[in-house]
Amino acid sequence: MKEFLIRWFITTLAVMGASHLIPGISYDSTGTLFAAALLLGIINAIIRPVLLLLSLPFIIVTMGFFILVINALLLLFVSSLVHGFQVDGFWPALFAGIVIGLISWILSSFFRSSDGHVYPINHHSQIKQADARVVSDDQ
Repeated sequence: MKEFLIRWFITTLAVMGASHLIPGISYDSTGTLFAAALLLGIINAIIRPVLLLLSLPFIIVTMGFFILVINALLLLFVSSLVHGFQVDGFWPALFAGIVIGLISWILSSFFRSSDGHVYPINHHSQIKQADARVVSDDQ
């Protein structure tokens, strides 16, 4: 449950950042922002993999750039479902998808480990020394 809340909060911050950076993306209230981020996360988890699989030939031909089109279309779909969350067209949705992806990637790097699970970063007061020996070629 904690992992879900962290991911939802990161997506919310990313959508808020995109709405401040990209003209044409706006929301009416904080509740609307949280609802749009929640729906975007659900759609990205359920519908996006199916769309990626179905559009695999386009993704291969365009060397992955068609994924940006899919992200923009999903963002437009979310704006049509959540009242108070507006996306004014395809181009703002495309650029917002890029910004949301970048912000989510940067923020997720603070919480995600190599095994795919979400962990908060811990600060250690001192660095532990490793017991190791150096093998050299000078023999």
